Amino acid sequence: MKVCGIIAEYNPFHNGHEKQIQEAREITGADKIIVIMSGDFTQRGCPAFIDKYERTKMALKGGADLVIELPLYYSVGSAEFFASGSVALLDKLGVTDMLCFGSECGDIGLLDDIATILNDRKEEIHVLIRDKMKTGLSYPMARSATIEELIPDSFEHVQAMREPNNILGFEYLRAIKQRDCAIEPYTNRRIGSGYHERMMQSTLSSAMAIRESISETGTIDRIESQVPYYVFDILKEEFNQTFPIVEEDISAMLKYKLLLDASSGYTSYVDISRDFSDKILKNLNRYSSFSQFCDLLKSKDITYARVSRSLLHILLNIRKDRMETFINDDYIYYARMLGFREESKDLLTEIKNHSKIPLISKLADAKNILSENALVMLEGDVQSAHIYDTLVTEKFHAATVSEFSREIVRV
Repeated sequence: MKVCGIIAEYNPFHNGHEKQIQEAREITGADKIIVIMSGDFTQRGCPAFIDKYERTKMALKGGADLVIELPLYYSVGSAEFFASGSVALLDKLGVTDMLCFGSECGDIGLLDDIATILNDRKEEIHVLIRDKMKTGLSYPMARSATIEELIPDSFEHVQAMREPNNILGFEYLRAIKQRDCAIEPYTNRRIGSGYHERMMQSTLSSAMAIRESISETGTIDRIESQVPYYVFDILKEEFNQTFPIVEEDISAMLKYKLLLDASSGYTSYVDISRDFSDKILKNLNRYSSFSQFCDLLKSKDITYARVSRSLLHILLNIRKDRMETFINDDYIYYARMLGFREESKDLLTEIKNHSKIPLISKLADAKNILSENALVMLEGDVQSAHIYDTLVTEKFHAATVSEFSREIVRV
């Protein structure tokens, strides 16, 4: 059995995602596809547009055989931690032969060059990036400028480092190299709209463009051509019942948490320096909404995405000491299953026979099989799901659903 991993958010699942799963099977020859998917909060620092169970259903109907949740600490982390946590999870399952990811460049050799130099000259690069950031450059711009210095004739490399899927791509490759694992990487070129493209184009628009269309028009009619029919059916059934959830929906919650922690500051949370903590405190009385506060705090050296992710770390209690513990324990303690295809039960058997970590299908069983640190990580996943459920309940007056009563999606 040849198994290929895909790392995704599917926020929401669209035509391009369906095509990528099909192409992943073709270029790798995989018999099974495992998707490592973010839960209810995403890497760009906001709640998912629709909950993880509906997105799991979309992925399974779209060709995935198994969907496993990426723990919260990595799903809302920087590209480096998002990639490292995801690759560690795929590796520890013990069955993953390949990883296939989309990229703007479609050139695995180019991305591998970047990954190699970032790993091999890590300390030197860290110093150069730090010095460049002191001049006011953001971290991404400082890193690409550093690579430009270190790689002769590096125009293509620098250009590649400015595209979001390329960035995740070379971070996946870095993680594979650092683990020295046997997962073979493949990339297919991303087609259609760019990741940050807000306007819909043809039938291959970005997830952002789809979200923007629904939010701006208050209807899902315009996006029917942009998603597979089974996804549109799910969206139609859930529209204004459980979604859309947008970043502004966490505004009140976040302000409460910022006020609650104001006396001690925010430096205990991941990605927040003393200077940034002081900036939050200084501007707290000007807070009116999540997006307004992100705009207020962003600067030349701190991007909007970095700000939003940092604020999400505060809201979701994502602490530096816990992150350090998890990384020192090799990132991942468990694989929490969100859903699977009934015809792919043989894949579950293979995982149970070869995995280095337990495959969790029932939350109630976790306390009997996980270590203390693993339970702390899982508690973060559960708490964030309950926070998300609160957003849905408040916005749509839906019934509260405990994470412990959720059933695995079966297709």
